[in-house]
Amino acid sequence: MMNFETRTGPDFGADAPSYPGNGVPEWYRDAKLGFFVHWGLYSVPAWAVQHGAGVNIPTEDAYAWHQYAEWYGNTVRIAGSPTWRRHQELYGPGTSYEDLADRWDAAAFDADAFVGELVDAGARYIVPTTKHHEGFCLWDTATTGFNAAARGPRRDLIAEFHDAARRAGARFGVYFSGALDWHVSDFPPIESDTDLFRFRRHDEAFSRYAAAQLDELIERFSPDVLWNDIEWPDGGKGRDEYAVAALLERYFGAVPDGVVNDRWGVPYHGFLTREYTHIPDILEQPWESTRGLGYSFGFNQAEDERQSLSGVELIRMLVDIVSKNGNLLINVGPAADGSIPELQRAAMRELGSWLRENGDAVYGTRPWIRFGEETGAPVRYTRSAAGVHVHALDPAAGEIALPPELSGGTARWADSSVADTATEPGGAVVVRIPDALRAAPVAVVTVS
Repeated sequence: MMNFETRTGPDFGADAPSYPGNGVPEWYRDAKLGFFVHWGLYSVPAWAVQHGAGVNIPTEDAYAWHQYAEWYGNTVRIAGSPTWRRHQELYGPGTSYEDLADRWDAAAFDADAFVGELVDAGARYIVPTTKHHEGFCLWDTATTGFNAAARGPRRDLIAEFHDAARRAGARFGVYFSGALDWHVSDFPPIESDTDLFRFRRHDEAFSRYAAAQLDELIERFSPDVLWNDIEWPDGGKGRDEYAVAALLERYFGAVPDGVVNDRWGVPYHGFLTREYTHIPDILEQPWESTRGLGYSFGFNQAEDERQSLSGVELIRMLVDIVSKNGNLLINVGPAADGSIPELQRAAMRELGSWLRENGDAVYGTRPWIRFGEETGAPVRYTRSAAGVHVHALDPAAGEIALPPELSGGTARWADSSVADTATEPGGAVVVRIPDALRAAPVAVVTVS
């Protein structure tokens, strides 16, 4: 997956705009875990080709066989693609992707219950998609009739998410597709990474359109996180009031402790984003790992447990990311009716249960002098005022060796009981993992 902080847009020379000086606030660095919610028209067909182990897709077919169900609006336009063939069979050749807006029934969606599931799973911030690349807006916008309040659900879904998140005490963010909007564009389908940046509008009218939508979201919801995707139209990167620099000034004026990501295509970055990417070591700059529980963000009904993270895998991923100075923005992809599929719910609930016991070793922590150890029984480190938290990724191994820097400290488990330790002939201190914790996804001992 590509990184976006190296893409900084047109060179304006001496006429380049200036950007706000806001960095990444401490609340965001403390939060560690957020939930993305990809929900849109793509949730009606809810389908993409299965990916994963044993599936070999040639590079030249990557977009025709896209792993993301939320890209259905693009893959369905690639003649002969699996999505194109399935759409013809299921809906008939006379039904366009946008026609699915009137088939979207979200009657089962209960925002408080939905957000409650995310908070119970440990979410400290929640970021629903307000408009994905298809251009369908999930809030009651004055900019277009192609929205959830006017068609399909006939509800302001973002307002419901926002109100429920605030009631639950979670931070609220918005995802917005800044430069891609297939509803108001007339380009061929995207079939390569080159097309991703070639087939998009950069004109003033579209730049104003995107800015008006983002201004609405800021004014109505004061989002704590402004998560833009795949850049901004080049026509909106100068000194104009509808350009990124001015938008960010208005945003931080309205939300002084807000935060933005790095996907604007300008020199200003908030936190870095890494999508479906393993990071091998600590990054100095705050960053965020994002991915779906499966291989897609939008719900893909073709996926099963072979394509989806288990609770154990999800917990170990979170610990690895936090040890390297990152946050995890894990995605839940609801079904069209607004329900969370059981496969995703099971992993979320296991994560929440583990965090209720071990959250002090995750929330509010910072990286230690190194992220962990890969030799022997693998461990990850985080630190807080309580000490250094040693996360055993394989508790079934029965013991963990403390690094020399911690060998003189007192080790305690999450229940405050003192750990059973032994000093080996070479001087290494080994912590014996209690039987009750050996079946845990991760066992945490804190050394102070």
